[in-house]
Amino acid sequence: MYIDCHTHFTTVPDALKEWRDRQIAEYEEHGGHLSPDGIEISDDELVQALTSGQLALQAEHGIDLSLLSPIAGKMAHHYGDQETSTTWSRLANDTVYRAVQLFPQSFVGVAQLPQSPGSPIDACVEELHRCVEDLGFVGCNLNPDPSDGSWAAPPITDRSYYPLYEAMVELGVPAMVHASMSANPAVHGTCAHYLNGDTTAFMQLCLSDLFRDFPDLKLIIPHGGGAVPYHWGRYQGVMLDQGRGDLIELIGRNVFFDTCVYWQRGMQLLVDTVPSSNILFASEMIGAVRGIDPSRGRRYDDTRSLLESLDGVSQDDLSAISSGNALRVFPRLAAALDERGITLPETALSIPVAVS
Repeated sequence: MYIDCHTHFTTVPDALKEWRDRQIAEYEEHGGHLSPDGIEISDDELVQALTSGQLALQAEHGIDLSLLSPIAGKMAHHYGDQETSTTWSRLANDTVYRAVQLFPQSFVGVAQLPQSPGSPIDACVEELHRCVEDLGFVGCNLNPDPSDGSWAAPPITDRSYYPLYEAMVELGVPAMVHASMSANPAVHGTCAHYLNGDTTAFMQLCLSDLFRDFPDLKLIIPHGGGAVPYHWGRYQGVMLDQGRGDLIELIGRNVFFDTCVYWQRGMQLLVDTVPSSNILFASEMIGAVRGIDPSRGRRYDDTRSLLESLDGVSQDDLSAISSGNALRVFPRLAAALDERGITLPETALSIPVAVS
């Protein structure tokens, strides 16, 4: 079974994107807040957006289930104020919820948080509770840089985030540490800012004692960990120099990486470096790269075919990465699938998440 832990609803109807543009303009031009009451998107429009996009590629790539979240680049937390972000996040999350209701065998929801630079984390805690308790979502996306390119926010290990982490542990949901758009013209969004965010967040975690305070907190570093696997020796050396110990012991049962790596040698490096128990299958489909790799005639984001082509990946490793780890990193997921009548394979249920 393949559970994709990293999918964005990037094919939403244009009406949603146009409303967001008008919301931003309303605030920037008049300091006002646009009401979402006037937006109209039919179920037929959502069905068309999904069947021509995510669902078609799920079938093509052999993905059984996707954890669906709002468009990462459209989170854009630097726009407006807390009310702007809260209204937009609720609308984006409600749209994902409608998609999940239309295709419950294919999708489970993951929330966008209404982060806003300089604002308390309280609105994020409230929206997380709403999405998990009322909408049945199983996780959330956490932007490590809500200033979107200025890096003006404190690290994600700062105590200002603690109320959110307390709620995540209480609710039993992980966060994917996912950057949003880059408002800095010198830094490309998906190929620089995203990967910078992954790498920066990982180093923040390594230098902190966050998991002593929250031993059950689980965070996912997307895009294969950014630069982390490639420079593993650098990070390990710095940790030893600072007396913090072994890198694998530091990430332990708390930090996980996904397989959004779009070439074979990079994917091989990931599975050779990071324990299989700390890797979750993902494609970020449909996301940063939408074309076909001319060297193999398949889409770049067809990560299942890449994973299955690697050397040294045992059947147990493959079962863990493809679905077993996701079921343990997302504790609410198994129950959500059971409610849908989706039977889980024994191999997915028998693999513990532990450092190998």
